[in-house]
Amino acid sequence: MSDQKKILIVDDVEANRFVLRNIISDMGYLPVLAENGIQTLKIMEHIKPNLILLDVAMPQMDGFELCGILKNDPLTREIPVIFISAFDSPDDITKGFSVGGEDYITKPFIHEVVQARVAVHLKIADMNHDLQNANRKLALSVQQQLKQMEQEKKNVLYALGRVARENSSYDVKHMERLQHNSRILAQAMQLSPGFESVISDLFVETIELAAPLCDIGNVAIPSAILQKKGSLTLLEQKVMETHTTIGAKILRDVQEQGDYNDFVDMSIEIANYHHENWDGSGYPERLKKDSIPLSAQIVSLVGAYCSLTEERLYRRAFNGSQAFEILEAEKDTKFNPELFDICRKISTQFI
Repeated sequence: MSDQKKILIVDDVEANRFVLRNIISDMGYLPVLAENGIQTLKIMEHIKPNLILLDVAMPQMDGFELCGILKNDPLTREIPVIFISAFDSPDDITKGFSVGGEDYITKPFIHEVVQARVAVHLKIADMNHDLQNANRKLALSVQQQLKQMEQEKKNVLYALGRVARENSSYDVKHMERLQHNSRILAQAMQLSPGFESVISDLFVETIELAAPLCDIGNVAIPSAILQKKGSLTLLEQKVMETHTTIGAKILRDVQEQGDYNDFVDMSIEIANYHHENWDGSGYPERLKKDSIPLSAQIVSLVGAYCSLTEERLYRRAFNGSQAFEILEAEKDTKFNPELFDICRKISTQFI
């Protein structure tokens, strides 16, 4: 069938290729076999697989190097890569994620595990494809509405934010609180010598519109991860962290369809960088201190406050004082200390 999903299996050991071939065939997909990285690149000149099962230890070009090449090519970077390896140390697994791999399966293969991982990542890839199509349609709608009135612009983009909120099981007033409190903090910063030169009235108005879209990327994260009560596994954490870049990509897709002033620019900044930390320990780019966009710093702090003061599946809500006692421990590490001090002083104005 022309629409049958193709799974590219890359392994220099013939026995491994045949085992994986049988597993993939049992799932109803079409296995395509390659012995090494060079052969893989030649095959991909003619076909575009839906997913790649990639061995790490291969002659000439190992799996990490091949994955880096694929992820740096616009034509292949969206293809999910699952590493298959006998190496199971944390360093090897972390390296697999750092070069762009979506998952890591250790040998010997467990039939059910391989099937489950392949199914999950094919589903995520389909969701991303559907999102891209939805984004293109949405962009046309947003472009027309932005030309009509500012309120319609808010309504359309907030609808996306609500989808992300519902997927995360956040409080129904989460977006409203994030919006209001970000504006209050930005206004307070206008009166501070350290920020008055960079916080304009336009900045205040824009961050009020943009802040609720910070977690829009959660629309692509499985609910089982977003709503998990216990600690996330390494794989789950890596998947969770992609909501920042996914969110920024969604907004860039909208941006490419028209010139929408500072609103989308700031929304992209916030979505992409609101999990960066003041000491450089955050993600996705490990930005540090003032290299983190100020809009993202504001939403990071306000978002943390809002989350702590809202009830979650796994805990009760804290009051404002308790929330700031908790956040105080992350001053100088996660949050800009000057920004934190301003926030605490004006927190009585928060909702």
